[in-house]
Amino acid sequence: MRTDVLAIGAHPDDIELSCGGTVAKLVQQGHTVALADVTQGELGTRGTKEIRAREAADAARILGVTTRRNLQIPDGGIDIKKENVLKVITLIRELQPSILLIPHGVERHPDHVHTHQLCREAWFYSGLEKLPTKLRGVRQHSHRPHHFFEFMQWHEFEPAFIVDISDTFEMKMESIHAHASQFFNPASKDRETKLSSPEFLQTIETRCKYYGQKIGVKYGEPFLTSFSIGVKDVFDLQVVRG
Repeated sequence: MRTDVLAIGAHPDDIELSCGGTVAKLVQQGHTVALADVTQGELGTRGTKEIRAREAADAARILGVTTRRNLQIPDGGIDIKKENVLKVITLIRELQPSILLIPHGVERHPDHVHTHQLCREAWFYSGLEKLPTKLRGVRQHSHRPHHFFEFMQWHEFEPAFIVDISDTFEMKMESIHAHASQFFNPASKDRETKLSSPEFLQTIETRCKYYGQKIGVKYGEPFLTSFSIGVKDVFDLQVVRG
């Protein structure tokens, strides 16, 4: 199974919050996109792993994605050990993406930092022919994605590029709202968290507007990369007009 893009997040709502608009845009452009959640989010204050699994499936459908996996690594226990690295390698070799979207390496939540480290190691090691993995008893071929891009979560960074998500912003927000257990709900009896306050989703919209404004569009999502980026035509660049 060959996939153009694989987005990986630590928890079931991380991708939607960080790069849901980009995922939806890639799907609309005809690219095959898969999502993977490292944990089931079972340590979250609100909801249960069963509820979160249903919400994740609903969110994927909203974004137009048909493949969403959960690696079921323990929430709060994303250790950078061989067993966990091999889980990500096996997934990469199965889906064979050209591009990975992964969390930024500097974050408030340790699970996000560890997911970044896990993905970086798996990205490299997945290309080593002499590192064996099997899927359903069959040895896999090595496959290393061309590159990975880091999406923004809690901490901000100076982006290498910004994706115009003006046409898919509403889909992004709808996919976020699909995770109803995690966000503002006046009827909920669960304890309030940073994410469930009414101001949090306003912050997400404000951030998208801010990064959109930087490239002269309504909404944008920022990404970071350590790779050099080239363009075939400078007129393809989207910048604020002088």
